[in-house]
Formats: sequence, structure tokens, C-alpha cells
Amino acid sequence: MIRKVLTRLGKEFFWTKGDLHTNYGVVKEKDLEQCTNSVKSHEDKEFVVFDAGFIDQFNKINRGPAVMIPKDIGIILAYSGVGKDSFVLDAGTGCGVAASFLARLVRKVVTYEVNQDFFNIARKNFEFLEIKNVEQKLADVYEGIPEKGLDLIVLDLPEPWKALNHAHNSLKSGCFLVAYLPTITQVGKLVSESSGFLHFKTVEVLEREWYVEGVKVRPKSQMIGHTGFLVFLRKI
Repeated sequence: MIRKVLTRLGKEFFWTKGDLHTNYGVVKEKDLEQCTNSVKSHEDKEFVVFDAGFIDQFNKINRGPAVMIPKDIGIILAYSGVGKDSFVLDAGTGCGVAASFLARLVRKVVTYEVNQDFFNIARKNFEFLEIKNVEQKLADVYEGIPEKGLDLIVLDLPEPWKALNHAHNSLKSGCFLVAYLPTITQVGKLVSESSGFLHFKTVEVLEREWYVEGVKVRPKSQMIGHTGFLVFLRKI
């Protein structure tokens, strides 16, 4: 059992077993196991308790390399149009973030990684998140893609243009290749070399959270700004 435990002020805790020790007192294991809504610590502080969902568990995975974050993954899912029957390839597994989100929506994800340490981190994360429909490969996507009939390819790599020919041979007609790139010079090179594809769009996604408490409503001073450009290419 994995549960999310929150104070009324929004302080979060992640519980799996044993008593939960916090700055707001100790919550007994038996209370957390039996609770269906709220529970109190030995200091009489109230906590809200519920079963941890995917996003709660995702926030506890092991991190290694820099990762694509949800604001960027969301737009890939929206514009690529993948669904429960889709077959997807993800290259540049890293710690498995993009592959994990994709796997929740599609039939199967094959993910390529050349770094053994990253491969191992991702494997443990897939196990922790109980994701079964991801096939990991310790392989270089620049050298070839044996999978065919793909509905989407996502490349989180420094030189995605090196995989364009392989991607074109493996994607279904009309389906998307999406590259995640940190610099606009990489974007320009990729688009200029993307014969066989239509450049559908290039976007960056900015996320600004708002502070809301009664009549005090304002944007927070810090926002998640540029993380990377997303280049959408469509096979023709």
C-alpha cells in the first residue's frame, strides 16, 4: 500500500509502511492503513490521506539525467494523437519519464538508451511505477530502428537528424516524429534536414502557476520557463 498524506496547509508526505514521523507529530501505521479520509497525529494535527496515484508515485522516482517535464510531455500527447492502440518509440530513455507517461496511454512503448547507468535507473523506475508495457533496449537509435508501423517517435537526443532516415522507414504515413531540443540552432538544423517530413510546428511551453487564497489572487513570482523546444515533424 502506498498512500499520500497531506496537511491542511499542503505539506506532503509519502507513506508505505511503519509510523509516519513528521514535524506535526507521529501518525500511527494502523491509522494510516485503516484511514479513508483524514487522520490525526499524536499532537492532534489533522492530515488528509488517500491512495497515491500515478503522479504521486512519479514524483518519487529516482532521477539521473535531465528529464522532460510534464508541461512538455502533455503537448506531445495532445498533438500527436496517440491512444490505447498506438505503438510508440522513445529514444533517449534517461530515467524513464517520457516513456512512463506515454505507456499510460498507449499499447506499447519501446525505449532506447545508450548509457547503462541511465538504463538501470529507468528499469527500476518502471518497476516502481508498475509499468508493464515498456520494452527497454540498450541500443543506439542512430544505428537503426528495427520496429515498424510506429504511431509516434519521440527523440530526446542531441542530434536527432541522424535518426531521420530510420524514423521515416519505421513510422506510419501521417504519423509524427517529435524532437525535444534545448537550443534553436538544433531546431534549425533538424528542420532543414527533414526531407520526407512536413514541419508541423515548433513550440516551447511556459508554465506559470497562480497564488490563490481568498481575494488574494496573483501570479507566482517564479514560473517554469524555457526547458526545451518541441519540433513536430509529420511523415509524408
